[in-house]
Amino acid sequence: MLAKAPTPLTYSFDNDMRLKPMGGSSFEGTITPNWSVNGDPNGGYLMAFMTSAMQQMSDKKRPVIVTANYLVRGEPCPSTVIVEEISTGKQLNRFQARLMQNGIEKTRGWGTFMDGNNCPDAGRYEKGPPLLPARENCFRFPALPKYTLFSNMDVLLDPSCAGWIKGEGELAGISEHRGWIKFNDNRPCDHLSLLLMADSFPPPILASQGPIARVPTIEYSVNVRAVADTPWIKAIFRSHFLTCGIVEEDGELWDENGKLLVVSRQIAQMRKI
Repeated sequence: MLAKAPTPLTYSFDNDMRLKPMGGSSFEGTITPNWSVNGDPNGGYLMAFMTSAMQQMSDKKRPVIVTANYLVRGEPCPSTVIVEEISTGKQLNRFQARLMQNGIEKTRGWGTFMDGNNCPDAGRYEKGPPLLPARENCFRFPALPKYTLFSNMDVLLDPSCAGWIKGEGELAGISEHRGWIKFNDNRPCDHLSLLLMADSFPPPILASQGPIARVPTIEYSVNVRAVADTPWIKAIFRSHFLTCGIVEEDGELWDENGKLLVVSRQIAQMRKI
């Protein structure tokens, strides 16, 4: 007898994104410890959690631009998302969301939503996806204690970017991470999961500087262009400037057919350990 295909709520990500409407513009759920980096909830997970609440408020369901400011460190615990409508129009809906934990606002986000899953035009690309080694030749990022994100995501680094974590060879000459990513349980890609995936690689500044610092995100912005048609997703993240303890991270996600999925940018602090 063939095994029954899993329903969406059997996937870990969907289980950990459940939000219950509480009337008005308030939603309640639980930030779980399953998507943590050094014990703290991943910023992409927090963004997706808030975006899910905004999505429920919107009659246009496709998040195309989402930005979050991380005000105070989040934690795994029961949480409330309070959504405020900013504007609605023929093409775009815009919302603001506040993630509250124990009466404290931890993260504030803004979301812009459109209709449909695909753009009507073919688009124009002036660059292509990153060139990557075969997956079997890449370095699988380990599921370290307190780094539960990597127990739920398969993150494969190009070996040329992985010297800092492998503890062998020289550090990279540039601050860049390239590789492959998918959910460990093979959950299909959608708009909300791309918000998490674009924040699931280690900071690229570590490739050139080594594991000498924490790099907490101050602001994170994601422009979602499309949903993947392939299970594995190609990723590239690059930092060009480190000044006054502030570093930027520019990212792209592509599917294996060469379709652009995400353009992202983070602004983070670099704090010496």
